[in-house]
Amino acid sequence: MNKKAVIFDMDGVLIDSEPFWQQSQIELLAEFGVAITVKECEEETMGLRIDALVSHWYNKYKLNGPGIDASVDKLVSKVAQHVSDSGEAKHGVYDALKVISEKGFQIGLATSSPLRLVDAVLTRLDIRQYFTVTHSADAEEFGKPHPAVYIKTAQRMGLKPAECIAIEDSFNGLLAAKSATMKTIVIPELSHAENPKFSIADIRLASLAELSDSHLV
Repeated sequence: MNKKAVIFDMDGVLIDSEPFWQQSQIELLAEFGVAITVKECEEETMGLRIDALVSHWYNKYKLNGPGIDASVDKLVSKVAQHVSDSGEAKHGVYDALKVISEKGFQIGLATSSPLRLVDAVLTRLDIRQYFTVTHSADAEEFGKPHPAVYIKTAQRMGLKPAECIAIEDSFNGLLAAKSATMKTIVIPELSHAENPKFSIADIRLASLAELSDSHLV
């Protein structure tokens, strides 16, 4: 089936926000007197929707706090502030968006992050004009690895999922896009680049700087 759109994940694909998420999780749990590590964040919460992420820590450490919703709001505020202060586009983002748009493709965003953070990222990177649709798994019953956020993004573009190419960095996101029947391009974090589980992707790149017309078919 001819491809007509590219749908990006946001965190770790458009912006190197994973350190912000990790630092914000560490800061949040420190307020509960719990010390977690970057490695724990990488292994246990990367790619999860934010409510699932916060629920994970509440359950793991039996936190007695203001509740999931209040902690989600505080965590998002922390991450958004880090993005606004020092967020930078991942290598190749601007060139990739130009290549895709010049091909006449629609460009969408399907993220586990709430729209408040999407707004912070698109503003900081000055790339809002490229996206015809932005959609958050916050609005779906289930987050990634469930395919709902990808399916709904395609629907809002007026397309079938099989007409779309998804670009992801996490395994949960890759599973979501594959389950939605999209062609998948994965750009794993360097520390996970050789992990064999990413072999389920149709294409594996080191960065968006490698994206070319030949990948968009």
